Amino acid sequence: MPYKTKRSLPDNVKNVLPSHAQEIYKEAFNSAWEQYQDKQERRGDESREEVAHKVAWAAVKHQYQKGEDDKWHKTQ
Repeated sequence: MPYKTKRSLPDNVKNVLPSHAQEIYKEAFNSAWEQYQDKQERRGDESREEVAHKVAWAAVKHQYQKGEDDKWHKTQ
């Protein structure tokens, strides 16, 4: 299910990512949710939701990285 607001994101996203990274996650998840609605578009037996979460995390990791302090920091 798509997320309307950052507050509706899962706790494991809200509790660890900075605000901007949460926005990236939400937008990427919602986009992937639409893109992969057809099972033939997905690899293997993953659900639409599993794929959307993977895409969302990949989008975050494109602009942020987890530091040695266990916090997410924007990359240069």
